[in-house]
Amino acid sequence: MSLKYEIAYMSATDLAKKIKSRQLSPVEVVDAFIERIEERNKSLNAFIYFRYEDAKRKAKEAEEAVMKGKELGAFHGVPTALKDIFGSRPGWKETFGGIKAFKEFEAKANCIYAERMEKAGAIMMGKTNSPAMAFRGVTDNYLFGPTRNPFDLSKNSGGSSGGSAAAVADGLIPIAHGTDGGGSLRIPASWCGVFGYKASVGRIPFISRPNAFVGSTPFLFEGAITRTVDDAAMALSVLSGYHPGDPFSLNETFDFQKSLGQSVKGWRIAYSPDFDVFPVDKRVRDVVTNAIKVFEEAGAHVEEVNLGINRSHKELSDMWCRLSTPSIMEALEGFEKDGIDLLQDHPEDLPPEIHKWLKEISQMTVMDLTRDQQIRTEIYDAIQGVYQDYDLLITPTLACLPVNNAEDGNTLGPSHINGEEINNLIGWCMTYFTNFSGHPSASIPAGLAEDKYPVGMQIIGKQRADLDVLTASAVFEKMKPWHGMYDACMNRPISVQV
Repeated sequence: MSLKYEIAYMSATDLAKKIKSRQLSPVEVVDAFIERIEERNKSLNAFIYFRYEDAKRKAKEAEEAVMKGKELGAFHGVPTALKDIFGSRPGWKETFGGIKAFKEFEAKANCIYAERMEKAGAIMMGKTNSPAMAFRGVTDNYLFGPTRNPFDLSKNSGGSSGGSAAAVADGLIPIAHGTDGGGSLRIPASWCGVFGYKASVGRIPFISRPNAFVGSTPFLFEGAITRTVDDAAMALSVLSGYHPGDPFSLNETFDFQKSLGQSVKGWRIAYSPDFDVFPVDKRVRDVVTNAIKVFEEAGAHVEEVNLGINRSHKELSDMWCRLSTPSIMEALEGFEKDGIDLLQDHPEDLPPEIHKWLKEISQMTVMDLTRDQQIRTEIYDAIQGVYQDYDLLITPTLACLPVNNAEDGNTLGPSHINGEEINNLIGWCMTYFTNFSGHPSASIPAGLAEDKYPVGMQIIGKQRADLDVLTASAVFEKMKPWHGMYDACMNRPISVQV
């Protein structure tokens, strides 16, 4: 069997072990993944920027380090990729999610993922697709087009870290960068059948300038998308730790892999099938309701709860848009200082939904923002209230199955679910509540709907209780492993453009 097939679905931790023990060469590994990307990406559109020569050079350096017996990092020789927004690296192209005016723009600084993963020995292969300004729960844009779901190429991967999730699910790389301002790690993880982990606030530093606080309204995170909980735990160990540039950075370090062998016996787990307010597709609800029984089999007590949220899903998702849009406005101002005035010279490069919300917030007052923060506090209190009696909160990750890709570069989420009108940017995503609150949360593959479409289950922990979320995720993975579902990706068409 060719190496590109043999290692395609090997975990990042296993790859690193085999490289360190000299069973695999970093050069061979990188070459094999380049072959695989070249063979499969044209039909998937997950990667949009390639740095093969850099990767090959780093692979040779990694091999020399192994042969000389040097100290090796956790991800030594393991290929990875950056997301095309917030995934910056000096000299690399940065289009901020397929914005045409930035086709030749180059980043000037490293993001935390690039800095710390490379220090741990990982090898950057390129960048993955994202929507413009990461402002929606699907991946599509006017420059590169949609990222297709490896389980069904007519469907979208989810977003905004959709290119990364699709690449990991399709075996193009074992681990990839993602960010999460409303669910962007967890949304595509749900639709692509992979593990997306959003850490607690401050666990992984988020660095932004000139505004160090831009990632707090709502909370914005960097992280990793993987196929195994073990890989996610190792990535969290590498990525976490204090950074003076982040006002919320925690001065704590853990070996998160140590939590993975623990039990949930005796734990009390709250289950909300709809987060009180979301209309949820019955096919999604049925998969998650069945999956949660695994925790009862593991000795936990599971109980359905009501959180006491009284706002409508439409009101809350619109509020997420209002709170998130000022960061886009601030970015546009920064672009203008760099000589690119998008609103004046390239308005057609931004989708109409961004223009709509820019206009909306231009009419807001300070008291409007204050009232939105008060509503955000209600969500924080509702989630916190659960932990008076329970150890974890579990919900579906998303309220629907993957949507069809559009042909105009502007794929949107559903406008209605179960007959109810939905905010089609993020209103079907049961993820952004923990961006309001900052609680750690993961999307874990719960099973398949219609024997075809992955469905994610969201596990939410107490503040800073990342170990609890990882422990529960590892228990679920052991008792209901999902790795067989990737057979559908391995057997998908690779030469047909959809």
